Amino acid sequence: MSITAETATEAPRALEFFAGIGLARMGLEKAGFEVAWANDYEPSKMAMYDAQFGVSHHKYALGDVSAVKAEDLPKGTSLAWASSPCTDLSLAGGRAGLNGQQSGTFWHFVRLLKELGEQRPPVAVLENVVGLATSHNGEDLRAAVRAFNELGYSVDVLAINARHFLPQSRPRIFLVAAQTPPESCGGPQESELRPAWLRWVHADPELVTHRAPLPDLPKIRTEGLGQLVETMSPHDERWWDSERTDAFTESLSPTQRERVDTLISSETVRFRTAYRRTRHGKPVWEVRADDISGCLRTARGGSSKQAVVRLGRNKLQVRWMTPLEYARLMGAGDYNLSKVRNNQALFGFGDAVAVPAVTWLAENYLTPLVKQAQHFDK
Repeated sequence: MSITAETATEAPRALEFFAGIGLARMGLEKAGFEVAWANDYEPSKMAMYDAQFGVSHHKYALGDVSAVKAEDLPKGTSLAWASSPCTDLSLAGGRAGLNGQQSGTFWHFVRLLKELGEQRPPVAVLENVVGLATSHNGEDLRAAVRAFNELGYSVDVLAINARHFLPQSRPRIFLVAAQTPPESCGGPQESELRPAWLRWVHADPELVTHRAPLPDLPKIRTEGLGQLVETMSPHDERWWDSERTDAFTESLSPTQRERVDTLISSETVRFRTAYRRTRHGKPVWEVRADDISGCLRTARGGSSKQAVVRLGRNKLQVRWMTPLEYARLMGAGDYNLSKVRNNQALFGFGDAVAVPAVTWLAENYLTPLVKQAQHFDK
């Protein structure tokens, strides 16, 4: 265990692997953690991180995690957080699994935990897309749990959608690894946090797992996008011109067009998000029916970017979603965007974890685990 009696009363310190622009840090700090070290290989993300958090005793190691050595890490930490790259695990990637060129960096995270030996944090978290649960028919998730087991951790696997906290559909899974796990809860194994498609993990007799008793998540959001849309004049130059707007409407399917026409004819102005997709070889736009954003993604290619659609009072306007709207939809509306390029911001936020999801997990699960480890050490 890495926690000593001297540090037990201080804010628990965390290591932030694959930190990106620091949204995991924001969520952990809201729950009372102190991030002591972070790393990522993207200079543009580090620039945003530095602009947001400033210079302190905290260290941000820029570069590939394969170059990090255990002696580079601060000792006496309570938590190791890893939002490892999901490119090879999501539907948008090649699904090469944890051995893929990017998602395979998870194994360097495991290597460093192993090299830390008795100094490894008593709690570790891996956050990733839900595709991890099915990648290679579940073998990648099984391998990740087994890797934690070999380091002395029992593992809980949770599914949390940011939509419980924000008007954005953003499902993720969280592996919570504990050297001193809590007693598993009784009752039905299936819940919103541990849905049926994750039940097999806890049922696998070859894996060391636990199911911590946790409170229910907040009710799923059914509205709220309109409240987060950036205030903007209808004459703002960011709204598309008539030619581009006409091309947008002409690409809509009959069902989509009927939905849009209904909203246009309303006396109430509403906002919706839209994605450009390829259907039968043709690019088309699809507008969500609800007051919720689709999952934000990195801005690599136009199809991954979301548009905001303003409808009502016999008028339709379309534009790209702004960096401020991305930030708000990730629970980071106060993020410093003053010197950030547009695509830099969209990429940073689209490749991150939602702040309130991290805070909820930290307050209800990680902090009690750390306190339990402190008690065990005494």
